[in-house]
Amino acid sequence: MFLVKHDSKTIEGTVNLTGSKSESNRALIIQAISKGLVQIENISNADDTEILQRVIQEAKNHSGEEPTVLDIGPAGTAMRFMTSYLNFLPGKFILTGTDRMKQRPIGVLTDALKELGCNLKSTHKEGYPPLEISGPFIQKVNNLAIDGNISSQYISSLLLIAPYLPSGLDLKIKGELTSRPYVEMTLEMLQSTGIQYKWEDNHIHISPQEYKKSSWLVEPDWSAASYWYSILALSESGELYLPALKKESLQGDRQIAEIMELFGVKTEFIDQDKHGIRLTKITPKIQHEVIDFTTCPDIAQTVVVVAAALKKDIQITGLHTLRIKETDRIAALQNEIAKFGCKLLEKGNIFHLDTSGSFTPESLTFETYEDHRMAMAFAPLALTFPEIKIKEPQVVDKSYPEFWKHLANVGFAIEEA
Repeated sequence: MFLVKHDSKTIEGTVNLTGSKSESNRALIIQAISKGLVQIENISNADDTEILQRVIQEAKNHSGEEPTVLDIGPAGTAMRFMTSYLNFLPGKFILTGTDRMKQRPIGVLTDALKELGCNLKSTHKEGYPPLEISGPFIQKVNNLAIDGNISSQYISSLLLIAPYLPSGLDLKIKGELTSRPYVEMTLEMLQSTGIQYKWEDNHIHISPQEYKKSSWLVEPDWSAASYWYSILALSESGELYLPALKKESLQGDRQIAEIMELFGVKTEFIDQDKHGIRLTKITPKIQHEVIDFTTCPDIAQTVVVVAAALKKDIQITGLHTLRIKETDRIAALQNEIAKFGCKLLEKGNIFHLDTSGSFTPESLTFETYEDHRMAMAFAPLALTFPEIKIKEPQVVDKSYPEFWKHLANVGFAIEEA
């Protein structure tokens, strides 16, 4: 457990963020399928990305008739992407993870893959990991329909393997598409490595194609940047520079720039050659806002915590995927903001943040629920309360291993508690 304080409440400095986990993980699958034709620069050092690198190599090294067990731990993206990729490799694999991973549904994806002709099954509970996967497979169909409102990672997982399918893939997305920017990211990355696609209405078509020899430069992680927006929003004064972030980013969490302007953080994009952003304090613009996180659910915790700390009552939509993440993120938020008198009330598809009972304890201890984003969303509250304690601080390694080091660099006092 870490005890976290910040005496001056002034934040200044430069923060060099790790590469985007979302881009890195897609690039790794593209690299594997292209048999090394696609190279990756500035790959993320997040645990999730390192896990995916490891299991891809372990899968390639598979030999013998006994199944190879691939343990992806808590890495949800790795689970979804490997579930599709492993079907192209000869042999049998058991794809498993943490106890929480075994509670996260994957049936939408496995059902689609079975329809394609893949040989896979759940070994314990139907529609959940662990999965037994036997490859290679013979493609039966090239038309699939998949629900778009559960997880965009299912769709991206299928799109990443589509160019390698002998008959290609025509994918129909049923209903509302959750986290659309992540699907757009997948397609743009495929296109940049030589793969053409057609997206008309709710149909995406990718024909069988070869990758071209190319290199993908991973942009820094906008999800990681979101915590620096919250830090500046909760500070009394300051300015931050985050190098290499782009205005025209593929990452959906780029929306934090517009959202946080409501809470008093201005984003200035640096010239096109160097890229990067400068964050400065301005007067908050928020009134009675309704903020939609449908396309950027990973920054919802960050924004809710900032709004609660600043006593800004907001309404929120687009949180329907948060219950199947590393933890039930809605319940986790409700539990932890209640510790300083705030409530997140659910009414239909809209959540109402009520800060009328907010108070300022001398010390607060926050649970993290084995969820990296809980730790990083609540750590900035050291700028609001005299001291806070964060349980299981190491969970940040999942996406942002240098988080605590970077906080210390801008004046946060962090010690074991």
